Amino acid sequence: MRWRSFIPLALFGVLAVALFVGLDLNPRVIPSALIGKPAPALDLPPLPGKEPGLVAAALRDGKPTLVNIWASWCGPCRIEHPQLMALAEDNVIRMIGVNYKDQQANALRFLAQLGDPYESVGVDATGRTSIDWGVYGVPETFILDGKGQILLKHVGPIREKDLQEKILPAIAAAKQGSGS
Repeated sequence: MRWRSFIPLALFGVLAVALFVGLDLNPRVIPSALIGKPAPALDLPPLPGKEPGLVAAALRDGKPTLVNIWASWCGPCRIEHPQLMALAEDNVIRMIGVNYKDQQANALRFLAQLGDPYESVGVDATGRTSIDWGVYGVPETFILDGKGQILLKHVGPIREKDLQEKILPAIAAAKQGSGS
């Protein structure tokens, strides 16, 4: 009979431990089932002036690739854009963009005003391709090796710390794995 009086205390202890463990989790880290797997199909028409558009075969041509999913209406996309421009200026990795549920005129204006770091930009007008890639919202960035395997998924804007601690190491791993 006395052990029943300890049940509430035991439940409290279990809940306290679960809460403590949960507080240690980073809400910006969203696990992706795609890590280590081939990138999903990609067949998108080009943003005008950014031909030829995007096709899956281009992601498996032996060149490591950064795929950035963005939109002109996305505030965090503006925050990360200087980091993308710096990567493009240093020619660190091939960069392609996926313009997500955007008006083409606005997307072109965004790139004209802030700079265009992308080798090509595909238009995901319906968001279907982004869903296939497991995108929760923009911006999201993927690093692929030369075989088209996803090595990293970064959710949210790329900041300097993210660039140094996550993006550049993933690019180095992609280059090493691709022999670049």
